[in-house]
Amino acid sequence: MRHFFNLFLLLSVASITACGLAGNSDSYTLYRDSLVGGINRVHVATFDTTDGEQYNHENCQLAAQLFQQQPGTETKFWCEKGRFHK
Repeated sequence: MRHFFNLFLLLSVASITACGLAGNSDSYTLYRDSLVGGINRVHVATFDTTDGEQYNHENCQLAAQLFQQQPGTETKFWCEKGRFHK
């Protein structure tokens, strides 16, 4: 439960900072696959703080690990450099 709260807090902060920083080239985006056929890449969160590329990358990786470690998780999580795009 504590991991879920930490993950929720991390994603909340990432979502709030994402509001005013469109176009930040230091951003990273967290994706997951889907158990539903035909969907290979689902947007989860974008990390684009003004603290720089390394900070955003590390937080995206941490979120991916925390999601992946949740009991019963069958989807895969990963980070890609840049903002969300379809």
